[in-house]
Amino acid sequence: MSDGMLPFAGLKVIDCASFIAAPVAATMLGDFGADVVKIEPPDGDPHRGLYQLLGCVDPPSNFVWDLNSRNKRSLVLDLKQPEGQAVLHRLVAQADVFITNLPLPVRGRLAIDAERLLALNPRLVYASMTAYGETGPEAHKSGFDVTAYWARPGLMDLVRADHRAPPTRPVPGMGDHPSAITLFAAITTALYRRERSGAGGLVSTSLMANGLWANSVQVQGQLSGARFPPRQGRENAPNPLSNLYRCRDDRWLSLVVLNDARQLPPLLAVLGLQGFADDPRFASVAARAAHSAALIALFDQRFAEQDLATWRARLDAAGITFGVIGTLADLPDDTQMREAGALVEFADHDGLTVPSPLHLHGVAQRRAGPAPELGQHSAAVLREAGFAEDHIDRLIAQQVVFSAAAPPQPEETRP
Repeated sequence: MSDGMLPFAGLKVIDCASFIAAPVAATMLGDFGADVVKIEPPDGDPHRGLYQLLGCVDPPSNFVWDLNSRNKRSLVLDLKQPEGQAVLHRLVAQADVFITNLPLPVRGRLAIDAERLLALNPRLVYASMTAYGETGPEAHKSGFDVTAYWARPGLMDLVRADHRAPPTRPVPGMGDHPSAITLFAAITTALYRRERSGAGGLVSTSLMANGLWANSVQVQGQLSGARFPPRQGRENAPNPLSNLYRCRDDRWLSLVVLNDARQLPPLLAVLGLQGFADDPRFASVAARAAHSAALIALFDQRFAEQDLATWRARLDAAGITFGVIGTLADLPDDTQMREAGALVEFADHDGLTVPSPLHLHGVAQRRAGPAPELGQHSAAVLREAGFAEDHIDRLIAQQVVFSAAAPPQPEETRP
């Protein structure tokens, strides 16, 4: 499918953001055809080095950058200089969407605050991602998904194995990608409004708000006066039919049986525990909750007798709802993920990647092309914006703009 058939073909997006949620919203727009220009500082977006913080040993590629910056174009611009700000303002005047997550005070210093940019282009959709919101005593604070999405809204506390365990450390980035979808939704809603009204405007979300939304069932319970008991370890989970179980090969599965009347008899048959169907300890939901440890122990014993593959086949045949606790090593060979389009091939080299989890039937996303090299498209972007060649050369000579052909110099050597 050509880019001209994608819904955002022709949409001009400026990605002036980093780490991770805000740039990924731009990536999603690019997946559906938008022309995304990535604004980078002279020493590059720190996002380029994120893979080094994940503890990977000699990765074959910069996989984080490849994932989150695919199909973008890189313009390296020194926004600390007034000339750099003037260049960006000229681009903004021609853009449809501007995305940033720079701290609010920094935006003012770099002349990229919403008030200023919307005055330059009233049709612009200015998309803002913050850690803790646009207003309030902590609006100026920086934060990451681990602090603002996981820690502050209570997720990190609630997902611990039991109430005696320390708070759970999430994998980096697990809150950023869901938050990116929220910002993407805000942008597309504003673009729809613009089609009707002709006006752009400011849209925003925060990592904290997204963490609250992810945790909203428990949060709403707390706000409504409900109180939750301390979380028990899996050996004492209140519902043995919705629990984790280890198989003989040390693989785990997540059993989720909510329709007890229909699914409990076939589950007991699969496990060879038909004789316990009439056991008074397990005859009702209340009885099973009161004797949960005993039933979990029985299930533990049975599941430990066979490998995951065996239980997977038997549970599927019986129509029991469960999930395999997948490992990273499983994913490249997951046929369902490939067939469902949840894993796709790169456009420019071998291997698989994760596309945006949105599907417009009849519309294929743009294939995952390469992420840009630092300053790879600086000159081309400026030419398209109407800058003359001698003006571009002068901006590069003054180190306002950096191109791949003229790499940035160390800070101390700049004029």
